Amino acid sequence: MIDDIVLNAKGDLVIYEANKLVRKKLFPMFKDIESTIVLSCLQGHMGSAWVDDLENPSVAQIIVGIFVYYAGNPKAKGAEELLNNLPEHTLVIVNTKEWKSRVEALHKGQLIKLKRYRFKKNKSTFDINNLNHFIKKLSKGYEIKKIDKNLAEKRSLNELSTYFISQFYSIDDFLKRGVGFCVLHSGKIVSAATSYSIYDDGIEIELATSSDHMRKGLATAVSAKLILDSLNQNKYPNWDAANIESLKLAQKLGYVLSEEYDTYYINYKR
Repeated sequence: MIDDIVLNAKGDLVIYEANKLVRKKLFPMFKDIESTIVLSCLQGHMGSAWVDDLENPSVAQIIVGIFVYYAGNPKAKGAEELLNNLPEHTLVIVNTKEWKSRVEALHKGQLIKLKRYRFKKNKSTFDINNLNHFIKKLSKGYEIKKIDKNLAEKRSLNELSTYFISQFYSIDDFLKRGVGFCVLHSGKIVSAATSYSIYDDGIEIELATSSDHMRKGLATAVSAKLILDSLNQNKYPNWDAANIESLKLAQKLGYVLSEEYDTYYINYKR
């Protein structure tokens, strides 16, 4: 549990949770971190933001689910408190050598350095005919459905991934502000793609497929369905790949690689 105020050992106020007004001050600080998840927080859609000073912040932290971002001065007084202000399982993302050194030093022995992959945000790279073709190729016995309340409450959805709707306040909130599609087989959800997070101009995609139903084109088909739906709503369906398999699938769907970048998985225990 992360409180709205964090005290140091002396009982002094060190970091503060930023409301929507304070978050607006943080846009310049995070301008060099290319992430729709950052935007989802700064724009006030979801997540939380923490700062060392509510009036004139010099260092800040953004938390949306397991994703945690830092920006500003890594040597600021509140930086260490922010670096310890973590959920138990965390993916930390920073974009300067100074911040990387600080993360690696403070969480030495607790972290694993991983690569992730960003893609260019350009709607023109998608081939609508190809996306429709992937959907039509869905094997017999499988069907794609838009996630409604009944499907959102199915145990098989949560068993695939706990992150499909977890950033929303409730299932009703997800159905109101988010979007998702799933693949059904014999009444069970075996693959799904949803909006992990939302921002003003689009969504961040969350995707998972049951291990018993892989290599059948399900992830391709359900992702294509979500991408087409987002484009039809004039929203950008952002994809950020956690591994080579996700990278290859994204490229198959029409995404163009922009860069690879470092991420730190931290198993943090207070």
